Amino acid sequence: MKATKRPIHAVATWVQRQPPKIKAFLAIISGMAALVFLRMVVHDHDNLFVAAEAVHAIGISVLIYKLMKERTCAGLSLKSQELTAIFLAVRLYCSLVMEYDIHTLLDSATLLTTLWVIYMIRFKLRSSYMDDKDNFAIYYVLIPCVVLSLLIHPTTQHHLINRICWSFCVFLEAVSVLPQLRVMQNTKIVEPFTAHYVFALGIARFLSCAHWVLQVLDTRGRLLTALGYGLWPPMVLLSEIVQTFILADFCYYYVKSLVGGQLVLRLPSGVV
Repeated sequence: MKATKRPIHAVATWVQRQPPKIKAFLAIISGMAALVFLRMVVHDHDNLFVAAEAVHAIGISVLIYKLMKERTCAGLSLKSQELTAIFLAVRLYCSLVMEYDIHTLLDSATLLTTLWVIYMIRFKLRSSYMDDKDNFAIYYVLIPCVVLSLLIHPTTQHHLINRICWSFCVFLEAVSVLPQLRVMQNTKIVEPFTAHYVFALGIARFLSCAHWVLQVLDTRGRLLTALGYGLWPPMVLLSEIVQTFILADFCYYYVKSLVGGQLVLRLPSGVV
């Protein structure tokens, strides 16, 4: 076991010592390699989006297990859960009035479990909630998302209100994890269940991003024109990419910690 870990640790240590520009380049190369792999093994790329929602649901299940078993919500951001509930509720509304499908059912289940997590943090486990660490002002993301959705939204045949709501949930989803990252930045130590949850979010965001990128490649750009014209199509892709890169650094340290056999994840300064 030690022999198999040494090369991995050597690579991880080498990557950690590289300057930020080299790390960013390596992250891009790794992402492109993963996209190539997914394109080869997944024939129906719509399944990637379903997989992303399923992984998100698994992450929420990990949180539920943590809350029920350990009876503590320490390390969790209530604000991130509330932002998640907001974009899920808006997306569920858009799905019901615009395109009812399997995603509607998945979003319904994820929203219900997210609301349950919010209830547990606010009422049942309030004494263990780190209010002082969860100090990210959510209006820093809500207001820009509202303004962006008013200015940039789909140009489809749906009602204007529905199109604005659709763009709002896309933009909000991209940054909803920021309060959770702030909590981890403030504590510097992330216990296992919270780390598993955030890592699941990272995987879900990558799968969702891969779905959009591969769909655009498969349709040779026709998917973008189907979404409308102007700034909206590139903003959809940009939002997916932003979601992935926000969590990329955390996921690297998570994997590094997991390979090293550490149960508690310790984050260096400036990671998130």
